[in-house]
Amino acid sequence: MTNAKSANHRSRDPSTVQSTIQPTIQPIMQNVDASEIAKFEVLAHRWWDKSSEFKPLHDINPLRANFIDKRSPVAEKKIIDVGCGGGILSEALAQRGAIVTGIDMGDAPLAVAELHALESQLEIEYQKITAEEIAEQREQQYDIVTCLEMLEHVPEPNKVVEACAKLCKPGGHLYFATINRNPKSYLFAILGAEHILGLLPKGTHDYEKLIKPSELHSWLRNANLLLQEATGMTYNPLSKKYKMNPNDLTVNYLLHVIKPD
Repeated sequence: MTNAKSANHRSRDPSTVQSTIQPTIQPIMQNVDASEIAKFEVLAHRWWDKSSEFKPLHDINPLRANFIDKRSPVAEKKIIDVGCGGGILSEALAQRGAIVTGIDMGDAPLAVAELHALESQLEIEYQKITAEEIAEQREQQYDIVTCLEMLEHVPEPNKVVEACAKLCKPGGHLYFATINRNPKSYLFAILGAEHILGLLPKGTHDYEKLIKPSELHSWLRNANLLLQEATGMTYNPLSKKYKMNPNDLTVNYLLHVIKPD
């Protein structure tokens, strides 16, 4: 990953910057699960603590950022990070010279993301807004759309996929990451990660909301998106390291998709 002070960075003086988090006039309840938002609100202050419950996100973030940057170089590209949380991926992409917008529906994670971006001297636009709503405002405005570890936390993930497709420019790239739904994923992602190894807080994932690759592929086809590549992300409990594994999509998996030109 490039140094945070490289020429590609879009920096700003923290003393002269006003918050870019846009409040909503009314709560947007379509396709938002309040209980899911609440989970991350409670833990938001620990988002950038690499030894906290968010350690797995920090551990896999270089893998994800490298995967994206290799397939669609991000420097000077307009990117929207859907479900940005505290901004871990958003910052990694901005550090590589991308022009980044991060959206989420959690007030506390967005406040943390905004503050950390100031501390990192990175210019990132953060908004409290749903993917569906911003897609109505900014149709076909982004070169790259990322939606990682978010689809399993909304009532209608297919609607988010449709919104992501709408946000992407023709010929642009999209990335989706989520968790498969099968006995192995229940064992590793829920029992193992949440209850045995303590990698995640208990209750982070609801097994019924996990998404099979075949289901996600169907939503992609319905949105006229073309799958380019699929890879798994596997965890070794002995080395405590993650790696990309294109032959194993049984638990965590990441998809590279394009929007036809």
